[in-house]
Amino acid sequence: MLKTLAAQIKEYRLPAILSPVFIALEVFTDILIPFIVADLIDLGIEAHSMENILRYGLRMLAAAFLALLFGVLSGIFASRAATGFSANLRDAMFENIQTFSFSNIDKFSPAGLITRMTTDVTNIQNAFMMLIRIAVRAPLSLVTSLVMCILINRRMSLIFLVALVILSIALSMIIRRATKVFTEVFEKYDDLNASVQENVSAIRVVKAFVREDYEDEKFQIAAGNLYRLFVKAEKLIIMNMPIMNLVVYGSIIAISWFGAHFIVAGDMTTGNLTSFFSYVMSVLMSLMMLSMIFVMLTMSSASAKRVAEVLDEKTEITSPDSAKDVIPNGRIDFNDVDFAFRQSTLPEEGDAVISYDEAVPLEHDTALEDTLHDVTFHIASGETIGIIGPTGCGKSSLVSLISRLYDVSKGSVCVGGRNVKEYDLTALRDAVSVVLQKNVLFSGTILDNLRWGKKDATLEECKKACRLACADEFIESFPDGYDTVIDAGGTNVSGGQRQRLCIARALLKSPKILILDDSTSACDTATDARIRSNLKEYIPETTKIIISQRISSLRDADRILVMEEGRVVAFDTHETLLKENAVYADIYETQMQAGGDFDKPE
Repeated sequence: MLKTLAAQIKEYRLPAILSPVFIALEVFTDILIPFIVADLIDLGIEAHSMENILRYGLRMLAAAFLALLFGVLSGIFASRAATGFSANLRDAMFENIQTFSFSNIDKFSPAGLITRMTTDVTNIQNAFMMLIRIAVRAPLSLVTSLVMCILINRRMSLIFLVALVILSIALSMIIRRATKVFTEVFEKYDDLNASVQENVSAIRVVKAFVREDYEDEKFQIAAGNLYRLFVKAEKLIIMNMPIMNLVVYGSIIAISWFGAHFIVAGDMTTGNLTSFFSYVMSVLMSLMMLSMIFVMLTMSSASAKRVAEVLDEKTEITSPDSAKDVIPNGRIDFNDVDFAFRQSTLPEEGDAVISYDEAVPLEHDTALEDTLHDVTFHIASGETIGIIGPTGCGKSSLVSLISRLYDVSKGSVCVGGRNVKEYDLTALRDAVSVVLQKNVLFSGTILDNLRWGKKDATLEECKKACRLACADEFIESFPDGYDTVIDAGGTNVSGGQRQRLCIARALLKSPKILILDDSTSACDTATDARIRSNLKEYIPETTKIIISQRISSLRDADRILVMEEGRVVAFDTHETLLKENAVYADIYETQMQAGGDFDKPE
């Protein structure tokens, strides 16, 4: 873990080294001041020598100025190192997340990743700042002050041994118990962030169903869980201060008692006792700073583990060493394919967020819910294939395997006659355009969003793609046309408009395979039919896979694949399936009785 985090210091190594160097210089300068004060008292004030008072006074001022200068320089370098370190951590985490496969992403909730990149990294930044400053200053100040105390009076220095034993026992007990609590605290931060994220992203739904009170109650539960754990942790941590005060005041009383006896006996001068008290306070302050360091490290250790988990996570789907980067055509073959989902654990009582199913390859979890079983079929390049089946039968999982968004648990998926695992990932995913169920647009103009499909696409290329996706008609009605600004998530366009923009974006990739995963569900049947007609006419060589619950969207496909409970139960033309497959015929009859229509393109 420490090696993983330390690797992100990178270009800030020099400030991270210079800060403790200047701290050390500050400590050594500070240590000289009480020594000078002792001479000022003994050789100046008590000797009534104005010359010595000026001499030692100027030395004291020079030492104080140097200590101030070294402290300022240390603070500047420490701030550069700590903030730069945290920036590198966030960059490294974000960069690594971009390489994750879907199965990697499913191990971390979106709210959990946000917490790790914000709260957890901030905790690490604060701990790092403390490590290169206070964690250097406190031990150095403690050791040098103890040495000076021993030089002044060895017998009185034994008082510190008792203080150190008491503090060591107390701190070890506090840290051991608090570490477990802080680990739970940051897990509850994930729940809190999840509640906020879900509510804000779905605020229109919340208001439409007048569920503000329910959402408020859910948030209060998450906040309450966090509150209770923080109180529990603080109850442990807060014990540090009274124990420190007990040790500090006890040491001062003991030193005052023994010091007075030594002065009366003539074994110590007034100046020596004064400087001894200064060193005593330095020792005790160092002990207090060390206890604060332990508390901070206790809090940040949980954050460090969580950040290191993300940095250490390796994508489970990578390109092979001798990857093929040319996909010859859109032929697709599924050969005896199995795939599975992981069933996440149910929330504990009082938790604010509801768990959901997470998809992972079979070998990565023991609690698995099978999704695809013995799937075998073959699609010729350029065919239009429809996929239909009840919700949860594995349609989306099946098409996700084609572009290796997930990997199979058993069997193989081939594109262009080769196993998808033999291809370079970038080349494969460029050749397979996927419009997923959850259509997402990003903040920026319509052109910015379209060029996700081809970053150097011309305006004419974008317009052509939009005509095929039937998006041009509504884009041109906007005052700013293709320069219309899209809000984050595409909230300022309708569901059907959002879907058509996503289809146009996918078409700009000029893919060998185009997958539309229920991507026209928000469009009326006439628009849906026009889109299908355009795809058939203008990109005939592209293999098209259309997932839909509407038979009207699939009946003109070359063949239709019928799925049920993770299995392919039929794969044939619309007419043949009506005659020979009971599942398909039942869906057809149900939709016809419900008034389903089968609009042809206008």
